Amino acid sequence: MRQTREFANPPVVLGYATIAGPKEGEGPLATYFDKIINNLYYYEDTWEKAEQKMFLEVVEMALQKASVKKEEVDFFLAGDLLNQIISANFVAKSLGIPFFGLYNACATFYEGLILGAMLIAGGFAKKVLVGVSSHYATVERQYRNPTEQGVQKTPTSQWTVTGAAAVVLGEGEGKIKIPRVTVGKALDYGMFDPSDMGGAMAPAAFDTLLAHFKETGLSYDYYDLMATGDLARFGWQILVKLLQERNINFGQRLTDCGIMIYRPDQQVNAGGSGTACSALVTAGYVFNELSQGKIHKFLGIGTGALLSQVTSQQGMSIPVIAHAVAFECY
Repeated sequence: MRQTREFANPPVVLGYATIAGPKEGEGPLATYFDKIINNLYYYEDTWEKAEQKMFLEVVEMALQKASVKKEEVDFFLAGDLLNQIISANFVAKSLGIPFFGLYNACATFYEGLILGAMLIAGGFAKKVLVGVSSHYATVERQYRNPTEQGVQKTPTSQWTVTGAAAVVLGEGEGKIKIPRVTVGKALDYGMFDPSDMGGAMAPAAFDTLLAHFKETGLSYDYYDLMATGDLARFGWQILVKLLQERNINFGQRLTDCGIMIYRPDQQVNAGGSGTACSALVTAGYVFNELSQGKIHKFLGIGTGALLSQVTSQQGMSIPVIAHAVAFECY
């Protein structure tokens, strides 16, 4: 079954915005974010309210930058990491735009981009708004341990990115186009450790990468830059090893958003993760590089570990997924 779709009339990026947390604002990509908040509470009385505030604000920023009114948007596609995707739900309530709530863990941003592009390319929408958020403290409390306990983490564990990003997609003219996408499959490689999500997700990124190049017939040197979503340091090393076993070497053209978003000395263990990880890097750094002509062809591979606290406690293995979206700018 073919996973890749190419668009005769590629959807375009009309506008985008990013808001990053304080730790992300201390990282190497800080200058690419539209706004950096100075504390995890963002002047709210709970972390969950802070996340919702970031999310709504970034959506409004993206619409303004795209010169699009919310009444002009056909669909809002959004998700986050919290139970029942409550951040996205509350933002959707405020916007009043026809809404699809999405969940593919840390691959949700790329899932939304794929669905939005398909809606536009298929003639079902003229403008689609895609957004995601994540927050270190809300995710830590839900998936792992009470944040206040300060539980020591393993070297393979990752730091959930605090931030939100939104992208307005449309038809017609635009600098950044989406010419093709590859939809991932939910896979399970028998990994059980929720503190090693990078290792669990690496084979899914490998599977989607191979499918993308096989089905498009593109050469391995076609893209100027490629980045997985949040394999972080150990997962990315596994991916590189898997590719080398197939005699595929992308060299410095292949990196990972979870590695890019933090400095090595920021004490984030293996690197970044979270729904906002690939979203901030893509809608912040990558779109800027494309718009400025510093790169022309980018392939992003959003990765997601489809586990929950309940499945982990019951000793179940971790299903994983990876979606790929190509962006080109000439």
